Amino acid sequence: MSEAKITKVGIVGIGFIGRDHLHRLTKTIANVDVTAVCDIVPGKAQKALDDLGLEAKDYSDYHDLVKDPDVDVVVCTASNEAHYEVVMAALKEGKFTFCEKPLALDAKQCMDIIEEEKKQGRRMLQVGFMRHYAPEYVQMKKMIDDGVIGQPLMIDERHYNQTQPEEYDSTRSIIETAIHEIDLNHWLISDDYKNIRVFSPLQTRHVQNKDIKDPQIVMMETKKGINIYLQVFVRCQYGYDIKCDVIGEEGVLELPTVPQVATRLDAQYSTKILTDWKARFESAYDIEFRDFIDHVSQGNSPEGPSAWDGYIAAVTADAALVSLENDGEKQDLDFPERPEFYKD
Repeated sequence: MSEAKITKVGIVGIGFIGRDHLHRLTKTIANVDVTAVCDIVPGKAQKALDDLGLEAKDYSDYHDLVKDPDVDVVVCTASNEAHYEVVMAALKEGKFTFCEKPLALDAKQCMDIIEEEKKQGRRMLQVGFMRHYAPEYVQMKKMIDDGVIGQPLMIDERHYNQTQPEEYDSTRSIIETAIHEIDLNHWLISDDYKNIRVFSPLQTRHVQNKDIKDPQIVMMETKKGINIYLQVFVRCQYGYDIKCDVIGEEGVLELPTVPQVATRLDAQYSTKILTDWKARFESAYDIEFRDFIDHVSQGNSPEGPSAWDGYIAAVTADAALVSLENDGEKQDLDFPERPEFYKD
């Protein structure tokens, strides 16, 4: 029996999610060797390595990591502003790349990435929309595709976080929070968006300054006429809470609540609400990376969310921000047909 191939991975950006993926790729995912890390903050990457008892090259410049012959695969978990440059550099070196969402800051950058990937002649990139791998969403999509509830008519959603720091402004509520549902709905119902509106209702007193708009209401309509209503509230105080109900002609699909042990105590029946989105989707992250590594370790293209999916999400998010800045004015959307390069 031949030995399993070891995939050599370099990680750019050892922040909150980068550190989490470093742990995942070294402690959970088999046949991976993290050979290099990089962070612009001096000592940050090395501290993460030390904390986990790991040894790897510690670069201060991502160009050096990308060009390292001991790096087969690049994982980009840098700040949003750096995604475009890191991904472009990795693709130009012909290396398989995993980029956390968002793929880039705007639609033009995403299209540049698409054109660069096409030069490689096959898919080289996967975008980190991990909900595609959450078993409950996978089951929901299969039921929609199988026609269990007939034609979907509406989707009712919420995306609540317990709290966020002041620097997490209204823009980030769209490009880092709502973008999950923007991508997810497009995948679930296989229909492009026709228009989007975003506006802010009465604001919570828990915002740190008057320029932050929280909560936000996002309303989308698809080309088939499916209407989507999403509440985004990133300072809800009580916990991390998501909802996804798909209402069809024949019935309704409800996203299940994460199983928690119920307590019967002191004349009360209760279950705890999670406060951490990482805990909510820990298994989805694991499945996502297993799938990605399984493909690229054999020299095969990744099959998860593509650069085109990142582009669709970016265009929609761009329009969402314009709508928010203009008091909820409806923004029309018009997408080109998905290129053959990105069709299954």
